[in-house]
Amino acid sequence: MLSMFFWAFVIGGLICVIGQLLFDVAKLTPGHTLSLLVVIGAVLGGFGWYEPLIDFAGAGATIPITSFGNSLVFGALQEARLHGLVGVLTGMFEVTSSGISAAIIFGFLGALLFRPKG
Repeated sequence: MLSMFFWAFVIGGLICVIGQLLFDVAKLTPGHTLSLLVVIGAVLGGFGWYEPLIDFAGAGATIPITSFGNSLVFGALQEARLHGLVGVLTGMFEVTSSGISAAIIFGFLGALLFRPKG
């Protein structure tokens, strides 16, 4: 059980270190860094390498933004098998819609409940 927490921390931390290096060393903007991490997750998911990482690291691989790219590709491939080319588009939205909806709803509720200090 303790090793599961350890590896989640290490893998999640490594993903964050990669993002920080892209931001600091490569001088990428936050938007470019975010987009690149999503693309990296999508490419790893497309090759089937992200699922074994999730099995190994658990939340260390599912929480970072790379998991969003993996989810997009996973949904697209799954629905493409069932519905062809149309499934590529609908699959991406179907798999990620609950997370995006939750982010919008909780962001809105947070904006209603709290005042910014700016």
